[in-house]
Amino acid sequence: MNDAEQIQALALAVIQVELQAVQALTRRVDQQFVQACRLLQSCTGRVVVIGMGKSGHIAGKIAATLASTGTPAFFVHPGEANHGDLGMITRQDVVLVLSNSGETDEILTLLPIIKRLGAPLVAMTGNPRSTLAKFASVHIDVGVEQEACPLGLAPTASTTAALVMGDALAVALLQTKGFTRDDFARSHPGGNLGKRLLLKVADLMHAGAEAPVVSEDALVSAALLEMTAKKLGMTAVTAAGGKVAGIFTDGDLRRMLEKDLDVRQTPVARVMTRDCAVIASEALAAEAVQIMENKKINALLVVDAERKLLGALNMHDLLRAGIV
Repeated sequence: MNDAEQIQALALAVIQVELQAVQALTRRVDQQFVQACRLLQSCTGRVVVIGMGKSGHIAGKIAATLASTGTPAFFVHPGEANHGDLGMITRQDVVLVLSNSGETDEILTLLPIIKRLGAPLVAMTGNPRSTLAKFASVHIDVGVEQEACPLGLAPTASTTAALVMGDALAVALLQTKGFTRDDFARSHPGGNLGKRLLLKVADLMHAGAEAPVVSEDALVSAALLEMTAKKLGMTAVTAAGGKVAGIFTDGDLRRMLEKDLDVRQTPVARVMTRDCAVIASEALAAEAVQIMENKKINALLVVDAERKLLGALNMHDLLRAGIV
């Protein structure tokens, strides 16, 4: 076996061990798991997630996942908890503790204090007979037969199993709480999904004096001046009362020039696109993207229920906002 084959074999062996560890969790989704979900669901405070070492890293990720999926949570380092941060925990909270051995000294020191507070404690350990497991209100077994580390020392399969079980808790709670895509977006306003689910056309459109518009009796030369001034590559064309009659775009200009028409003598209404795409200001910006992609256009006019012009936006606005 050459070096490349050996490296691949070692990597595959790690993945296989961790796969088996995860598959074993299916037998652990039992009444203890259900009871843990119910405790977390009924929590009127916060879920305080605690872990030491590698379990601490996993605990931090679980806390972040819970918080972003509708279960308020935060991570507390057990060392810091022993030196003041335990004051963050109240009797309204639920404490979720991760420890593979269930005998981590920094965590065991906290147990009597948590008990005096009266906060329920959910433990995730690899040892159902451990001190932590016996102390807990609910214990979830995340034990593994072996670590993927060939020395059996570095937490590998055990941390993977804990992480997967934490995700299972978070997603089960998400479903039972009726957490929606909109709820997720509100907690992720800076992410692409949040922008796609929250940003509306009204948030991005050019309105008022920034919106390019000419009347339908204007000449093409006037429309070109308006397009140049507003820099959107098009202009709305409105009839009496401000209703949209059509749109004049760069494409309309090229087609006009191919017919050898004079921009100083041709009314814009003669060469504009009449049946133009429009969108409501309250529509999601993501809907604007879909319309532009389906119709293969780069701009949209924004109108009210009576088709009166409210504004305009183009693909560049959507790109800058991170919608595309």
